[in-house]
Amino acid sequence: MSSTKTQTLISLLGILCLILINSTPTNSSTDSPTAYEILQDYNLPIGLLPKGVTGYDLDSATGKFAAYFNGSCSFSLEGSYQLKYKSSIKGNISKGKLSRLEGVSVKLFFMWIDIVEVLRSGDDLDFSVGIASAGFSIDNFEECPQCGCGLNCGNRQVNKLRSNAFVSPHSGRFNSDH
Repeated sequence: MSSTKTQTLISLLGILCLILINSTPTNSSTDSPTAYEILQDYNLPIGLLPKGVTGYDLDSATGKFAAYFNGSCSFSLEGSYQLKYKSSIKGNISKGKLSRLEGVSVKLFFMWIDIVEVLRSGDDLDFSVGIASAGFSIDNFEECPQCGCGLNCGNRQVNKLRSNAFVSPHSGRFNSDH
């Protein structure tokens, strides 16, 4: 090969490499929304997930959603409710709704019961454990709780959870002190 053809070939290969490098999409973490931003995209507050999500999966076609933590996470919200998150939680997400939820439970009367659905209704969130549900103001979920201490970490104090009464489909309303 002559030196002119070699130089032309090297130049073309260099240009091709530059085009490929510049056209390859990057997968930096700043390009992908966080799990908390996904919640907001579906009109749900970020405080449904505790701090420390390490990753998530979302199938936007089916709504299947999963969030991952370094380990299980538990905390109490102002002494009212004890919550526990497994190291991975999953369910289906749609506008204002988490359904078929797995991996999140609440302690009620000495028993851990799975929360199976969260539904946004205006400025309230309804949490269902299957046979009963409880409603809370969405304002309670503006901040993410922290594993171990919930929303009362260090010197930071928050108001007690504002709750509506528990509702049971079998016996009507019954009162809750929470």
